[in-house]
Amino acid sequence: MLLNDFFKIKGIEGTEKYTISIEMNPDHKIYEGHFPGNPVAPGVCLTQMVKETVEHITNQQLTMVTGDNIKFTAVLNPVLTPNVTMLLSMKTKENGLLQADSSISDGTVSFFSFKGSFKVKESV
Repeated sequence: MLLNDFFKIKGIEGTEKYTISIEMNPDHKIYEGHFPGNPVAPGVCLTQMVKETVEHITNQQLTMVTGDNIKFTAVLNPVLTPNVTMLLSMKTKENGLLQADSSISDGTVSFFSFKGSFKVKESV
């Protein structure tokens, strides 16, 4: 789980279409290996941030079913850019899947975009 460790949600505005203020943690230990002296937020972590933010908003545990379109468009260095904005829209489809479209930027530079779907995690 990355929420409240790798990143923190500082504010959420909207319904169905959200603007989420995020603070990155430049001191997270993942940056010791990715990469020392030049920290780069790993793409898998940016994808996980979307999942955990959707879970936070919906108050449900989810499983990612599809990542139809995931783009890493710029390097996100949390030292240089500790505060970013996630734009997120969600819609429940006829098949019960939750479709999510998201992007992460600093208002000028777009770092990441995601289009995919999630389903409610089945209890074991």
